[in-house]
Amino acid sequence: MSYKIEILLESYESPEGLNASDRALLDLAFKKLGSGHAPYSGFHVSAAVRTQSGALYVGTNQENASYPVGICAERVALSVSNMQSEGEAIEVMALVYRDPSGHNAQPLAPCGMCRQALREQTYRQKKPIRLIMATEGGSILATANADELLPISFTLKP
Repeated sequence: MSYKIEILLESYESPEGLNASDRALLDLAFKKLGSGHAPYSGFHVSAAVRTQSGALYVGTNQENASYPVGICAERVALSVSNMQSEGEAIEVMALVYRDPSGHNAQPLAPCGMCRQALREQTYRQKKPIRLIMATEGGSILATANADELLPISFTLKP
């Protein structure tokens, strides 16, 4: 037996292709880009989320001299949202980055750890999270369900 895994991604040339609320969320993520703590890599990431009630939260990457101790922007945003809007589903996450080497042409996808955290969040809230991944240059990829980026995920649930 074999399986074929496909990931459906929407592609936009600029933020103008997004609906107004997604564009506003992306603008918020860009507004906070560079405000994280990235003194070692200079690689800044910002993630903004919108909950089902419309509440907005932003997370930025937080590095540490002991590299494994840092935390990614996506997981900061998930944690803040879960604490500030307890029990409320996250509907959308916008993810942006700035690479100090100038390689900002392609949208950034979450790392494996963050993909797993997003998967766990969708499992907890029993609702998918739309994920918008963008660059400062305007190129955007989006998926209606962040789970699509981790099609065979680890879970302790049947």
